[in-house]
Amino acid sequence: MFRMLLHWILNAAALWLVSRYVGGFVVDGWKSALIAVVVIGLFNATFGLLLKIITLPLGILTFGLFFLVINAVVLKFASDFVPGFDVLTWKAALLGALALAVLHLLIGFLFPKRRPRQDWARD
Repeated sequence: MFRMLLHWILNAAALWLVSRYVGGFVVDGWKSALIAVVVIGLFNATFGLLLKIITLPLGILTFGLFFLVINAVVLKFASDFVPGFDVLTWKAALLGALALAVLHLLIGFLFPKRRPRQDWARD
């Protein structure tokens, strides 16, 4: 439970950090960032997943770069639903998706997922 809360806060911090450096990507405060992370996660798990499955051949041909476009669409779409979170242009959405991907990669390296212990494997 603690790791999930930490992950949620770190993702909100990443979203807030991106809003400070990408023009047209606006987060008004921490409350908006925390809500936006939840909404982006829900949209990514439903709408984004469906788009990624449909466009899988295009994603393979572009070595996964097209999935950044889908993430930008999800960010732009989520900004319509969260007050205090605005993505003003498609360029800002694409740059924000790229910056968030890099930050999520860094968060993943700093806080790796804990693997369950497998005592039965030690013989």
